[in-house]
Amino acid sequence: MNDREKKLLIGLGVALFGVANLGAFKYFETTQKKVVKQIQQHEQTLEIAQFAREQSNAVQGEIEWLEKNQKDPKEAELVPSELEKFVTGRAAAAGLTLTRPKILDNRTDGAFFERARFQISVSGKEEALYRWLTELQSPKDFRAITALRLSPNREDDTLIDAVVQVEEWFQPKVP
Repeated sequence: MNDREKKLLIGLGVALFGVANLGAFKYFETTQKKVVKQIQQHEQTLEIAQFAREQSNAVQGEIEWLEKNQKDPKEAELVPSELEKFVTGRAAAAGLTLTRPKILDNRTDGAFFERARFQISVSGKEEALYRWLTELQSPKDFRAITALRLSPNREDDTLIDAVVQVEEWFQPKVP
C-alpha cells in the first residue's frame, strides 16, 4: 500500500468514526429526552397520587365520624314535623316567645341525604336566645342553623327578635 492509500484509509476511518459518533450521540440524545420525559410524567403521577392520598386522609376522619354517628333512616314525611316539634319545644323551654313557625319544603339535592327545613321567628332575652341557638346547632344530630337574622325588638329594647332557619339532614327510608 502506498502512502496515498494509507492517508485515504486513515481519512476514511476518521470520517467513519465521526459519523458513528454522531449517530451514537443522536441516539443517546433522543433516548435521554425520552427518559427525561418519562421521569417528568412519573413525577407528575406521583404528585397526583400523593395529593389524592392527602385528600383521602383528610376525609377519612369525616367518613369514620359519619359511620359512627349516622342515624337510622327516617320517614321523609315525619322528619319536618319532628324538627318543628323539637325547635318549638326547646324555644318554649328557653322562655322565648314564638311567632310565625313555618315548615319549609324538603331539599333532595344530595344522593344519600335529604334535608328537612324549618323557619321560626322568636323573641326573648339575649342569654336565653343564645342558649337556645346553641341547642339547635348540633352536628352530632345532623342539625344546623343555616340562616339567622337578629334585630332589636321594637317594643322592648331588652329583647332580641330572631328569624332562624334550621335544617336537619336525614337518610330517607327506601320503600
